[in-house]
Amino acid sequence: MNPFSLIKNFPIRYKLLFIYSFCFLIIISMSSLIIYFIVKQNVEKNIESELKNSTSAILNNVKTAVSVSIKNRLRGVAEKNYDIIQHLYDRQRAGEISLEEAKARAADIILCQKIGITGYICILDGKGRVLKHPKKTLEGLDISDHQFVREMIAKKNGYIEYFWKNPEDKVARPKALYINYFEPWDWMITVSSYRKEFSKLVEINDFKESILSLQFGKTGYSYVMDTWGNVIIHPELTGVNVFEDGRFSDRFFRTMMEKKNGKLIYSWKNPGDEKHRKKLVIFNYIPEYEWIVASSSYLDEFYFPLGTIKHFIILVGMAALIVFIPITFVLSSTITKPLQSLMTRFNQDIAGGFSNRGVKMESTDEVGQLTLYYNSFMDKLATHDKKLLTEIQDRRQAQEALKESEEKYRSVMEAVPDSIVVYDMEGIVTYMNPAFTRVFGYTLEDSLGKTMDHFVPKAHWKETMEGIGTILKGEILPRVETKRRAKEGRLIDVTTRGSVYRDKDGNPLGSVITHRDISEVKRLEKAIMETGEKERQAIGNDLHDDLCPHLIGIEGLTKVLKKKAEGQSSEAARLSDQITELIKEAISKTRRLARGLCPVYYNHGLVSSLEELVTNTRILHQVDCRLKADDRIQVKNHMVTLNLYHIAGEAVRNAIRHGQATNIVISLEIQEDQFSFLIRDNGQGMDPEIRHSGMGLRIINYRAKIVGASLMISSDREKGTRIKLVMPLAALTDPSA
Repeated sequence: MNPFSLIKNFPIRYKLLFIYSFCFLIIISMSSLIIYFIVKQNVEKNIESELKNSTSAILNNVKTAVSVSIKNRLRGVAEKNYDIIQHLYDRQRAGEISLEEAKARAADIILCQKIGITGYICILDGKGRVLKHPKKTLEGLDISDHQFVREMIAKKNGYIEYFWKNPEDKVARPKALYINYFEPWDWMITVSSYRKEFSKLVEINDFKESILSLQFGKTGYSYVMDTWGNVIIHPELTGVNVFEDGRFSDRFFRTMMEKKNGKLIYSWKNPGDEKHRKKLVIFNYIPEYEWIVASSSYLDEFYFPLGTIKHFIILVGMAALIVFIPITFVLSSTITKPLQSLMTRFNQDIAGGFSNRGVKMESTDEVGQLTLYYNSFMDKLATHDKKLLTEIQDRRQAQEALKESEEKYRSVMEAVPDSIVVYDMEGIVTYMNPAFTRVFGYTLEDSLGKTMDHFVPKAHWKETMEGIGTILKGEILPRVETKRRAKEGRLIDVTTRGSVYRDKDGNPLGSVITHRDISEVKRLEKAIMETGEKERQAIGNDLHDDLCPHLIGIEGLTKVLKKKAEGQSSEAARLSDQITELIKEAISKTRRLARGLCPVYYNHGLVSSLEELVTNTRILHQVDCRLKADDRIQVKNHMVTLNLYHIAGEAVRNAIRHGQATNIVISLEIQEDQFSFLIRDNGQGMDPEIRHSGMGLRIINYRAKIVGASLMISSDREKGTRIKLVMPLAALTDPSA
């Protein structure tokens, strides 16, 4: 529920009080939350930063103490063995023992020593070759390719840390060694051991006090424990195993052991505490000794200032709200009292008519300005009241005249026999006359307020859009022959004509399109065309089947006459030859005339006729003419066959005569449910005057309309001319079948 809907009927002072109080509380609450969370984040960051720094310092102290212990232990062993070798060397120089015996005794002493569990002493020469080693198999090997060995060779004396992986180990482990170089024998005495084995050398007292001296808040502290739960350093629990002591829950400690590094928040209660409290701990892991170094503190000690801030914000908000209430009432009264006075006067004026009595303005603020506007408004209202009565009377008369005019034009539109539809500038139907419904089946109730995209067949969209563009330019669309789709789906041949209609200022409001049904005219034209073709066929048949045999008979009689005249008169024989040649020429002309009158009939179909047209074009005009026909095409409609043949012939003649083409391709294709008939050439294109007024193209356009095909012609000087006809695949079948 909207809280403002509850106060919509309240007086203004209560609305102001509610809105101001609501906004004030929202602002105070949002500000308080932002301040609270910012302070909280800073406190948490400071806690974590302090604990992390302390933990890192402890970690470094422990590692430093361990490293010093390891270094001192290894150095002590190395120096002790150096003294032994020096002693044997001195005896050898004094002649007490031989050099070989001195080196053998030194090796025996060195190899028998162990450093921790796995540590040992070995001897390398100055080039990194193993001289003596607990594992005899390694003696004699050159290990100078290892980085730490190269460092030993360069350093000769000192402490080195490195990682080493024995064949039986899965991963490399940290290792330390100390070297002393005995120059007379070119021996490097190396004392090495894994760092993990020196954990017992760490002297905890060296850094215990420094760890325990760290304090965070009132009771925060640092501590150290190992991964087995033994507390190594702690203010109160040193020596306790937290996994075995029943006073503690080991869940938190086991989480620490699993994570090794990170931070946790948990509940904790020291032995002297009364209850559990939330605690934050930052911890790090020392893998060499399996120690956990941690710093922890109770959160409530650090969040104590937040509680103070929260209480302070609540007190300030309540005090401000208490002060805000009387101030709101005082301010609202300065608005409501003048408004109440203004409303009283307004009711008096409404009840008693426009009296032009002004209200006294007592201030110059917004309410005073409103009073001034009220006085001015009432003056203007009295004037406009009189004008309005006059305008209402004039408008009433104009509306009656307009209604009469609309009725007159509507009667004219409904009496027109042609179909008329009116669109607005967006292509939405605003009117259609009864003739439109009678011809196409669409009613005004079905189409009003809608577009008529379904009214235009897909094949005629391009020409329709061009016509719409002409109308939108303000020009009159001349009568154009096209097709439109009736409501039941039937295509109707029509001629369309259109123009734009405008308002009184000359701005276009929409378009008026007239459609004239020419289906009957098209049917009669087609019937006349079919009759003419039948007469041509009949004449061609008579010439071929009657006149040609008659002439052939005369030719035979002439040959007989020649034989009889050969022995009597040379002149008669010569005349007989002339008569025979003339009769042969007449027979040839008669056959060509018959074939010209009915070419498709003699070639047995469209494809066969086009093949002959292509062959004759190549022979007579020396032009590369080809035919590409889909094998699936079967034209069984004689009128379609005849007109397509004549269209192809006219197109080929135009390409050669006007376009100077050297390459012509005739293509017949099936594309889904459409039949495509294309003639393209590489000529110079068509002159614009011929393209629009040429008799050949007009004949092609007429024949295309006869068979119900969509004609598209494109011409370019570089790409030549393309004449394409598209018609439904069903039009290829015989309509009488």
